[in-house]
Amino acid sequence: MVKGQNVALASLSENAGSVMVGLGWSSPTGEGDADVSVLLLNADGKVRSDADFYFYNNLVAADGSVQLLGKVPTEDGEEDRISFDLTAVPADVDRIVVAASRYRGARFGELDDVRVTLADGGGESLLRFAIDDADTVSAIIFGELYRRGEEWKFRAVGQGYASGLAGLAADFGVDIDDADAEEPVTAADEAAAGEGGAVVVGAAAGEGGAVVGAGADEGDAVEGAVAAGQGVAPAAAPVAPEASAAPVPQPVLEAVPAPRRPVDEPAAEKAAARPRTAKKKVTLPRKAAKTLAENDSWKPARLFPVSALKSDRDREMRATSVLLSVMAQVPEFGRRLTAAFGAPAGRMETFTEVSLPHGDTPRRPDGVIRVERAGKLWTALVETKTNGNALKADQVQAYMDIAARRGYEAVITLSNDVALEGSPLVDVKIDKRRKHKVALWHLSWAEVAHQAQMLIRHEGVGNGAHAWLLHELLHYLQHENSGCHGFQNMGPAWVPVRNGIDDETLCQGDPRALEVVESWERLVRQVCLRLGGELGQKVLPVQRSRRGTDPQVRRGLLADQLCTDGRLQAELRIEGTPGVLALTADLRTGKLRTSIEIPAPEQGYPLSWAKRLVRQLAEAPADLHVETLVDSETGGPRGTLERLRPEPGDLLPKDSGVRITGFRLSLLKGMGSGRGSAETGFIRSVDDAVQRFYTSVVVHLDRAVPRRTAAKEPVG
Repeated sequence: MVKGQNVALASLSENAGSVMVGLGWSSPTGEGDADVSVLLLNADGKVRSDADFYFYNNLVAADGSVQLLGKVPTEDGEEDRISFDLTAVPADVDRIVVAASRYRGARFGELDDVRVTLADGGGESLLRFAIDDADTVSAIIFGELYRRGEEWKFRAVGQGYASGLAGLAADFGVDIDDADAEEPVTAADEAAAGEGGAVVVGAAAGEGGAVVGAGADEGDAVEGAVAAGQGVAPAAAPVAPEASAAPVPQPVLEAVPAPRRPVDEPAAEKAAARPRTAKKKVTLPRKAAKTLAENDSWKPARLFPVSALKSDRDREMRATSVLLSVMAQVPEFGRRLTAAFGAPAGRMETFTEVSLPHGDTPRRPDGVIRVERAGKLWTALVETKTNGNALKADQVQAYMDIAARRGYEAVITLSNDVALEGSPLVDVKIDKRRKHKVALWHLSWAEVAHQAQMLIRHEGVGNGAHAWLLHELLHYLQHENSGCHGFQNMGPAWVPVRNGIDDETLCQGDPRALEVVESWERLVRQVCLRLGGELGQKVLPVQRSRRGTDPQVRRGLLADQLCTDGRLQAELRIEGTPGVLALTADLRTGKLRTSIEIPAPEQGYPLSWAKRLVRQLAEAPADLHVETLVDSETGGPRGTLERLRPEPGDLLPKDSGVRITGFRLSLLKGMGSGRGSAETGFIRSVDDAVQRFYTSVVVHLDRAVPRRTAAKEPVG
């Protein structure tokens, strides 16, 4: 589409009652980011109330019409996805504005391939609109969904705001109450949490300030000129609230600390402004209360026991039943998993071991999900695999055929594997002659655990019973006997490729190298899910734009690189950290390297930088490698932290004329040799390496402060 163009959704798809909007961009450095926001407007072009403003502190509409699903890696970099159930949008909402904003002086002109995409409820891509004139603006209206009679249309807008999120929100009548502080947790609130030990906490506002309140301006921002504002408070991602120490009979995972604040930042800040409509949520405490058991041999009673599981079939049946039952009983969780598949917001029922006719032999999918809204049904068949078992193409094909004949909307596969763009897990043929189209979706068990952990640890759910149910589900998924441990096998090509690298017989173009690269990418995606769930922060693999956007071409280049130098490489961006976490698996030496590059401060003296860095790393491992980055081809000084602690000045170059650009911190770890998830396996060693590096090094560094760009003339 081009700017200003509009199109009726019904003309593009028969399945447009639920749509998925994606806002995407890529960055040359891999560090650029933005926050999405959605505004529901009435016929006057204003929000009906502050509750119609959805952003990082208000993610989901109570009626399910809007849900911000967060960022996902894509073949083009990454994408922020928003699910819209247009059948649930209130009748007095005339338009839905979809926007994004950057913060602390960052501009959209620093990002590449700024775009918006729209897909229907079956996942079929309907349109794409690229914004190539963002330049100096810090907020953009990408597009809008609007009513014309009984149908919905989409307009490509591309409207920029130099005044950022604050100016954009104020134009549409959002009124933020600056003085609205956190609501205290009362005794009644704690009692309402129940015996499960859940804690009621207020929704946290973003650190650094959300939108500063102002009245509505006259005029329609979509049709009018770009607003030029000034003095806008930056918008930042939310910080998970601290939970109080209510008793919990079940143990919870040990929490990973968030990055500490810079030394020169005040320890206690006034809570940032937030909409008055912020609701209380229930989360679980970060640490378990002291147990009442007489000794360690006593095991807490569990809602979902795993000790009786003996076979793969038992594991598949139990895992399917446990997951689907919790999805139906915890609306926040069920909606979180199905919204991305085009399911509407409504009453959900789930079933297991359903018999459906298919030729001479009835088929029994592992599960069925049905969602009812306004008398209409959305139905998906579920095929489950556990314990590393692969999906079978003939089974999935049969379910796709059954779904098409019976008018079902989707088939959802669920396994330990992680899906990749451009590399399907099963080869399924779609009969394009059929009028009814069935979408094929995939979930990994790691993603299910990630979503459960995000809700009960960081974002909160509606009540204590829901939090307890999710906690029991998470415990089940993480139990060693459940078979739901996520991606756990590097595949049959792993050993031959390692041997080929050792004896230097692996040649470029070998398809086994490409298989290993795909397995590596799946492993990196899973590492991001696990770490992000523990932190409650966005953790995503970096896709640098210079590597291209076609996934097959990019993986082919990485496979050639593996054959040449014997290394697998990846980069992770963790929200709030001062740089990108780099991960390298050197198959020649059997070593894993985790590292991060920290830019040099803009002010002060080099010796002060070195001393401060060593002080920050007081609790870091002694074998941490520290290297000074300089603008010289010869490289800067380097050494272990153990050697540098008494003499931080050794980090300074001998030549005083050489400029220090930053520091690189690295840890080396032995690489597991097995291809599976055993204690000595490669997958476990990668997970442990990232976990150790973050908890022992990165967490002690100052939080990231995006660099300001030179001011340019505002767009007119």
